[in-house]
Amino acid sequence: MSTFLPILNEVEKASIHERQPLPAAYLGLPDDEMALRIEAARAALGERLVILGHHYQRDEVIRFADYTGDSFKLAGAIANHPRADYIVFCGVHFMAESADILARPHQRVILPDLAAGCSMADMAPADQLEICWNELRQMGIAERTVPVTYINSAAAIKSLVGQNGGTVCTSSNAGATLKWGWQQKEKILFLPDQHLGRNTAYKMGVSLDRMVVWDPHEPFGGLTRDQLDQARLILWKGHCSVHVRFTAKQIDQVRREHPGIKVIVHPEVPFDVLQAADDSGSTEHILNTVRNSPAGSTWAVGTEVHLVHRLAEEVAPGKTVVSLDQFGCLCSTMFRVSPNHLLWVLDSLVDGDVVNEIVVPEEQKKWAKIALDRMLSIQ
Repeated sequence: MSTFLPILNEVEKASIHERQPLPAAYLGLPDDEMALRIEAARAALGERLVILGHHYQRDEVIRFADYTGDSFKLAGAIANHPRADYIVFCGVHFMAESADILARPHQRVILPDLAAGCSMADMAPADQLEICWNELRQMGIAERTVPVTYINSAAAIKSLVGQNGGTVCTSSNAGATLKWGWQQKEKILFLPDQHLGRNTAYKMGVSLDRMVVWDPHEPFGGLTRDQLDQARLILWKGHCSVHVRFTAKQIDQVRREHPGIKVIVHPEVPFDVLQAADDSGSTEHILNTVRNSPAGSTWAVGTEVHLVHRLAEEVAPGKTVVSLDQFGCLCSTMFRVSPNHLLWVLDSLVDGDVVNEIVVPEEQKKWAKIALDRMLSIQ
């Protein structure tokens, strides 16, 4: 197995998520004016443009999306538009990177606000993974381990995983991916979300005492050789800042307030929350489960609040949907993509200028694509 090599130079590291100022002409515009101008720009660009909108986007942005979905579904939608020149991804940085990896050579991917990052993805920088792997090699663990990264990770991480025989997973296929990984090697290094890895493996019958958490800020992850020898799953110490806000106490409270309510959560929630819920699954699983539930059903949903509100409106009045967190769990970095930013990048395209383009270096793209292709081959 090859060693991890540094992917980013210092200039590239400093530029990640660096925010470009929004031109003054796009500040303080009335909503109606922006909507009209966005539609006009879309019409002018025609088939040359595809707009992708993640489920967690604010309503005033996602209304303009040609496709709505989770990150992988949206990246895959590009294949439906081989003649499109511009892919505007209303999401966060790692999603736009995945789109660039899967796009055709002539297609250019644009992120309306470069500051729209992902705190979970940022918890696994490429240099920390390189250190982790080298330390695992020193302890004789690396050669017994296959790396698996959640799709919510930077292209540099996907590339490093691809180089070392690993793969990518989504919340939908995490179980199948862990099964595949254990067919390759006796251990899996799973990053960056420890909760998705733990919840998925436990559902598969792996006991908690066969899982350990690797802290990238501690020498050798804060673990001993004996702990790593006993582990089947090495979990990176990372999490989703939205989903860790949900608690088992919230589930108790919502059951008291709504007798008979069903609770469904995303698998990025902490272990005790998932155990207290009635069901769990990916964004698409949550949507399909609620949509297909019997009339009169009442649901508490533990995921990002924009998705919950739109789902509640969609299924009303026949079904009731409430957020598990009464204050709502907002993805603040996703919220940075505003209609103002969308209008700016579209106006620029109409004028022949490409701003906020996301370009994954070719060497990263090669290995990240291999990791993604492995994911697609896993049944």
